[in-house]
Amino acid sequence: MIYEKFFKNVLANIVAIVILCAVFFFFFIVMLVFSSMSSDKSVVVKKNSVLTINLKTIIIDSPTEEQTGVFNIGNQNKSILIYEALEAIEKAKTDDNIKGISIEADDLNAGITQIDDLRNAIQDFKKSGKFVYAYGNAASQSSYYLGSVADKYFLNPSGMIELKGLATEVTFFKDFADKYGIGIEVIRHGKFKSAVEPFLRNDISPENKEQLSTLLNDLWKNTSSKIATSRKIDSLQFKTIVDSLYGMIPEQSLKYKLADQLIQKTEYDELIKSKLSLKEKDKLNKISLGKYINSYSDDEKSGDKVAVLYASGSINNGDGYNEIYSEKYIKYIKDLQENDKVKAVVFRINSPGGSANASDEILFELQQLKKKKPLIVSFGDYAASGGYYIAMAADKIYSEPNTLTGSIGVFGVIPYFKDIANKNGIRSDIVATNANSQYYSGLNGVTPYGVSMITKSVEGTYKRFVHFVTQNRKQTFEQIDNIGGGRVWSGVRAKQIGLVDELGTLNDAVKFAAQKAGLKSYNVASYPKKMSPFEQIFKDLNEDDISARVIKSKIGKANYEILQQITEEKLRSEVKMEMPYQIKIN
Repeated sequence: MIYEKFFKNVLANIVAIVILCAVFFFFFIVMLVFSSMSSDKSVVVKKNSVLTINLKTIIIDSPTEEQTGVFNIGNQNKSILIYEALEAIEKAKTDDNIKGISIEADDLNAGITQIDDLRNAIQDFKKSGKFVYAYGNAASQSSYYLGSVADKYFLNPSGMIELKGLATEVTFFKDFADKYGIGIEVIRHGKFKSAVEPFLRNDISPENKEQLSTLLNDLWKNTSSKIATSRKIDSLQFKTIVDSLYGMIPEQSLKYKLADQLIQKTEYDELIKSKLSLKEKDKLNKISLGKYINSYSDDEKSGDKVAVLYASGSINNGDGYNEIYSEKYIKYIKDLQENDKVKAVVFRINSPGGSANASDEILFELQQLKKKKPLIVSFGDYAASGGYYIAMAADKIYSEPNTLTGSIGVFGVIPYFKDIANKNGIRSDIVATNANSQYYSGLNGVTPYGVSMITKSVEGTYKRFVHFVTQNRKQTFEQIDNIGGGRVWSGVRAKQIGLVDELGTLNDAVKFAAQKAGLKSYNVASYPKKMSPFEQIFKDLNEDDISARVIKSKIGKANYEILQQITEEKLRSEVKMEMPYQIKIN
């Protein structure tokens, strides 16, 4: 009787837990539906409205970057495609209900080229005669770069502007690997292919130092000159201001013309109301970029289309969604090729590269697409290594001035754990059918013959890379090899040395694609389509994805990617076309 009662209680508790979980899940789905319905309601733009770029504004390059899912419940931030953002600012220029723009982002969620595009769009908006104001509390360098385009910049009396220039810090792992008995076999082509340097050296190589110095100075020259021009500060004085970190002190920011006035946020809002000639009792109507887009966005329209196919993130084999997966993108490209309504395609690339094999597959399908309709490429923050490789089918390539471009090089990283295993009494014997059945082992590393064959594979991949570049850029192998070798260039330099055709925005690429297709009127359609909240949530419930997200949140994205190279068998076995680093203005 005691056991029977015990098991009844246990069973009752289990049933109660299951029912409770089901109720919570049902409640969660209902809330999601209502949230989705409410967000889809049309937005009415009131008179005397101010278009606002604030902390909730996240600018993304591709629909695949949107992180709506079970891990983002309660996150009110709105992800906006850069194309939509630029279109909104252009529309606001002639919208009688929009009287001005207010930039209120202390830490801007956008890439370096995206900020450039936003800044240029706002600069053009000012031609309408409408005002642009900006306000900062603790402004990051990126947010100040955008905010400096304003007619006036206002700073909190206890605030700061983190204006410091650009720097990069390279972390090295050779001593760590030696200390703990981790062997790393590295094979690369290109003296500038520094993605593998952390495993080979304890300090930065002269070649890598040279390319980083050139790259950072190119990016900073473009960025700093725009800030100084907007703020009407002499270039030499601006350098002194940055070197001295005067922006850290609000009074110094005012003295050296980084800010126009030190006021509280409430005073800033009252100042805008005064600018709009509103009475004290009148409400200040601010409308976010996301809501403004919802106020006029329609369902997909019929007629001729220019398709923008977004490719953002690392390049991988397989069928994932959130980055560039070869199987998925082959399907996208074939669909666009067969869609008679799509008259031209703009391929928007924002990628530091990845798998050489996946890059090659995507390039082939793009070459088939190009035979049927115009294919124009637009570069975002990154178009390096594999990201540059997949651009080689283009009729024309547009790059942003600050795009990290090129990195024409190939490498492979193969870790093994022989020393640490031997120190801990672990050894192995091999039984095989052929001479090189076990050319690689996690315990014993790579055989000399294995190294020679992988080297040939890397060299062959590099030659294939350069071959496609020579065809697209109409240069000789020697010319491309001289500017290749894994070196990364700014968009400005890439234009000078012939790696791209034009410096321009995504909008410029779309307009040229329409022109090349002979279109006088057209609609712009984005691919891939955004996932619904339901699809993203159920995608997040994958066990491997959950564990990866937990680890990534604990150790950071950059460290997680290094861990992947060492631990994931699939990544270890691939020849890689990948850029060594990422740069942000922060």
